[in-house]
Amino acid sequence: MPVKDAVGLTLSGATEAGFVAYSRAVRELQCFIGDPVGSIDGAIAQDPGFVMAHVFKGYLFGLATEREATDVARACHEAALPLAATAHEQAHVSALGRLAGGHWHEAAGILEDITIDFPLDAVALQVGHQIDFFTGNARMLRDRIGRALPSWQSGMPGYHAILGMQAFGLEEMGDYIRAEKLGRIAVEIEPRDGWAQHAVAHVMEMQSRQRDGIAWMRASPQAWTRESFLQVHNWWHLALFHYDLGETDEVLALYDGPIYGERSTLALNMVDASAILWRLYLGGVDAGDRWAALAANWLPKAGSGNYAFNDAHAMMAFVAAGHDAAARTLLEAQREAMRGSDDNATFTRDVGHPLTLAIKAFGEGRYAEAVRLIRPIRAIAHRFGGSHAQRDVIDLTLIESALRAGEAALAKALTAERSMARPGSPLSGLLSRRAADLSEN
Repeated sequence: MPVKDAVGLTLSGATEAGFVAYSRAVRELQCFIGDPVGSIDGAIAQDPGFVMAHVFKGYLFGLATEREATDVARACHEAALPLAATAHEQAHVSALGRLAGGHWHEAAGILEDITIDFPLDAVALQVGHQIDFFTGNARMLRDRIGRALPSWQSGMPGYHAILGMQAFGLEEMGDYIRAEKLGRIAVEIEPRDGWAQHAVAHVMEMQSRQRDGIAWMRASPQAWTRESFLQVHNWWHLALFHYDLGETDEVLALYDGPIYGERSTLALNMVDASAILWRLYLGGVDAGDRWAALAANWLPKAGSGNYAFNDAHAMMAFVAAGHDAAARTLLEAQREAMRGSDDNATFTRDVGHPLTLAIKAFGEGRYAEAVRLIRPIRAIAHRFGGSHAQRDVIDLTLIESALRAGEAALAKALTAERSMARPGSPLSGLLSRRAADLSEN
């Protein structure tokens, strides 16, 4: 008898022992805790012919946005190709192949079709959701999960993760009331669900509810930090609330502690480190030697050119730390990437390259050039991935560039726009006052 999971999906090549390790890996990914790579390696060691174990490992590495990790994803795809598999599992193998080949949108489409036919396939839903995040597809962040949600019921394994993903998708589409409700329910069901925790934080960020956000994140940090590989990102969200309030000392304390105290070399963590320091840099805050240490860890990735969103954040570190050679290497890697045929060629061409050039221009005091480069990409910035909260750094860089370039009318318009979108934000007020002062001088 073939092994089947809790919702009846066949797992070809699995034994009960391998299935236990696989199920543990799935749960770990759903909460962003533990060591899903170690767990899935255990499943593969137990059952080398377990096709979905190889696919799941490939997904983990394919979503890491690291060049070396992509090589592992390709190897997992090669290992899965010859194994016995159902048509459903073969579709997963195909999705992994597209992801490992850099064709994010094609992978997302295959996973979409899988979950239309199998709405209880939690792995397909979560991997598709993550791809939607990395490609900035707000509508599918919501709708991929929304289509499947009626098939799910409270008490099913992983139900909290479905609610948490739906919450994030609703937030990215501006449906803040329902997003917060579902996110809170998900955390009540599973307090260790870091994605649901972060979905509620996103709501509060977008609504400029800084004090609520601080209270939400500080209420039970042990739940969302323990063994969590999403904790750096969630600490970053807490730092954003303090940043908006002008509480720079709190921001730097969080940076020196849980955000970058351990000086991670993972791109996903370094993105958060760059993103918070750059916000301070825009405000003229001296970060001391923090930039130098962060830039040193970005240096080995300067020539990667495999994910434009990472490139922009690496450039922030190179600019602030004065690493001109690394900046040139990064720009050349982007030019090479734009000659490719994968999705990152488009990410880079449409958004990543002009933004990276703008960041460099800002660091060199060429503020009018930064304005010129950023203005055309604001409306399409989602194309290179990330969330609204993450991409807000683009607007902040544009506003600061306009202020420093002395473009009074533009600065006034941009700060009025921001105050309308974030009326409760102290930062919005500060920027508006600076723009008004510029207009009067």
